[in-house]
Amino acid sequence: MNNKFEEVQFIIYVSDQSGSRDFYKKVLLIEPSLDVPGMTEFQLNEKCKLGLMPEKGIAKILSDKTMEPESGNGIPRCEIYLHVENPEEYYQRAIEAGAREVSPVQKRDWGDMAGYVSDSDGHIIAFAGRRLADN
Repeated sequence: MNNKFEEVQFIIYVSDQSGSRDFYKKVLLIEPSLDVPGMTEFQLNEKCKLGLMPEKGIAKILSDKTMEPESGNGIPRCEIYLHVENPEEYYQRAIEAGAREVSPVQKRDWGDMAGYVSDSDGHIIAFAGRRLADN
C-alpha cells in the first residue's frame, strides 16, 4: 500500500472570507493562489495549501449531518503550525495584522522556538523555528 500523498490541503472555516484572506496575506507575505467566492487558497509550499472556506459555504455541504461551523466561532478548533525562518517576525506581523496574542515566541519542551496567536475565528497559529540542538 502506497501512502504517499500527492498534495495536502488544510481548509479552515472562516466567518469572513475576505477579512481572513487579507489577514493571511499580511501574515504569510504571499498572494492567494486561488481567490473566488467560497474559497481562498494559499500555496504554502510545493505540496501544501491552506484553504479558507466561509462557514456558510461548508454548512451547505454538511447540511444537517454535523453542528453548524459558526456555532464554534471563536473557539480554537485547529492549530496551524508553521515552521518558518524567523518566528519572531511572523509572530509580530500577525499581532500587527489583528491576531490575538496567545503565547510569545519561546523555547518549547519539544525543542522548537515557537509563538502562538489566534486569528479572528479563534484558529490557533504557531510560528516555529526548527528544533534546536540542546547544549
